[in-house]
Amino acid sequence: MKRVDRQERIEPPPVLPEHGEHADRVRFVIAADLYLRGLLTLDDAALLAGRSRAAFERELEDRFPSMVRRAGAALEFQTTDRPLLSVVIPVYNERGTLLRILDAVRAVPIHKEILIVDDASTDGTRELLQEQVDGKIPGVRVFYQPRNRGKGAALRRGFQEAIGDIVLVQDADLEYDPREYPQLLEPILSGRADVVYGSRFQGGPHRVLYFWHFVGNRFLTTLSNMFTDLNLTDMETCYKVFRREVIQGLPLKQDRFGFEPEVTAKVARRGWRVYEVPISYAGRSYAEGKKIGWKDGLQAIWCILRYAFFD
Repeated sequence: MKRVDRQERIEPPPVLPEHGEHADRVRFVIAADLYLRGLLTLDDAALLAGRSRAAFERELEDRFPSMVRRAGAALEFQTTDRPLLSVVIPVYNERGTLLRILDAVRAVPIHKEILIVDDASTDGTRELLQEQVDGKIPGVRVFYQPRNRGKGAALRRGFQEAIGDIVLVQDADLEYDPREYPQLLEPILSGRADVVYGSRFQGGPHRVLYFWHFVGNRFLTTLSNMFTDLNLTDMETCYKVFRREVIQGLPLKQDRFGFEPEVTAKVARRGWRVYEVPISYAGRSYAEGKKIGWKDGLQAIWCILRYAFFD
């Protein structure tokens, strides 16, 4: 795929609202687009649109008759050629939310594999994975770090094991909503992007929490932009999506939260096409298990400066 020297920007697709007539239209249009391009089966597209198969087919014929005629019945035989999404979930002490986020990811009607990397959890997460997940749920693979090394190290393990065409990072703490996968994937699936960031600061609904975290995020993003010459609004976001050859081709080194500025700098230096789309955000408090702290902010500054010039 051709590289470019500068980040391209378009008006991003809207965050999928949860209720109302507008939400229904948005979900139908996204489902129809993915189906007509052969990226979803008819059943999966109907599920994403919130309709029965018969109702989805009728509405599709009413709204897009010429496109349906051109696509024809051949769409039903393209399932083996659909892009595979690899969802990488780093996990550390997330026993209380792990099964819920796993159910939410599995419910997204997209052809995918799920890779869970346990970073030597001590709260029973590892035992939960062994008893209820590992080898028991189709399409889910579990990997165990021998000792706690950090989010970046867990992600590297997941990236190494991924076999999908596209790789997406998903936290296990319910702050990010897997129902937004379609809008995160669309710029890559349409051939316009190599990397997509989900931005918490582009108008999506979000829980109101810590002011100084917001200030810190904006500061780190601005500092990163100064050295990468990108114009991101949320460098620290969890939701990062890559074509597999992009992420597997980066020499990543950071073990902890330094992964975010490191991967951003290395993507920018290689000229990959980067898009942002708005996402919702249900941030949690420290009492609810939030782990990032001020020391990670200092590490991020160091990573921004280092990886601006060196790999």
